[in-house]
Amino acid sequence: MAEPLPQSVLFCCDHNAIRSPMAEGIMKKFYGTGTYVQSAGVSTDMEVDGFAVAVCDEINVELSRHRSRSFDEMEEWGDDLGSFDLVVALSPASQRRALELTRYFHLEVVYWPILDPAGLGEARAEKLVHYRQSRDQIITHLKKKWGEPTEGA
Repeated sequence: MAEPLPQSVLFCCDHNAIRSPMAEGIMKKFYGTGTYVQSAGVSTDMEVDGFAVAVCDEINVELSRHRSRSFDEMEEWGDDLGSFDLVVALSPASQRRALELTRYFHLEVVYWPILDPAGLGEARAEKLVHYRQSRDQIITHLKKKWGEPTEGA
């Protein structure tokens, strides 16, 4: 049974360059603007990954304008972590960081084990296969949690 959509969700991963931007973009595409959706990383030493942009383009999700940000930068830019209803960690490191940062807040932190496709595969076609796996794992988790898309999926 699908849960009702929360008011706000933060997706997080290691660098906010692959998994969390994909989750943010796909959630916005699937469920519209009724939920405030953002993403962050433990660190921001990378820009959004070109393969992530490519596999999201395949499903009409725009990621090319995404700007990576860390948990620390999030707060500098005015997003209070305590104002989110749900934090979805997509990597073990981001789960640890989210739990550490939210230990005094009343909000739920969940972990979705999403494949990190970075560094997998040699040729472009092989790499895209792994990025699609990650994208599709995110889609499966979204649908399991909140049901079939309500917007133009």
